[in-house]
Amino acid sequence: MTDVAATARDHDAVTRTGSVLLDDGTLVHYAAAAFDAGGLRLLRSGQRVRVRLDDAEPPTVLAITLATFDLPPAEPTH
Repeated sequence: MTDVAATARDHDAVTRTGSVLLDDGTLVHYAAAAFDAGGLRLLRSGQRVRVRLDDAEPPTVLAITLATFDLPPAEPTH
């Protein structure tokens, strides 16, 4: 797992899904579970965020929150 900075590209408040642009320009989509894990209620395009990515290729967002907030503790892997 890796925690990185990104910029919110879009967010659907109804489905709680969207996408972010990583600082290297990579577009990564996130699911409602990742949005819920970060504890946010709203996200706007252009906001700086912190995301936790898994090690898959392409990466999956595990959690997303505002850049000024801490991400939740990572769940231990067994």
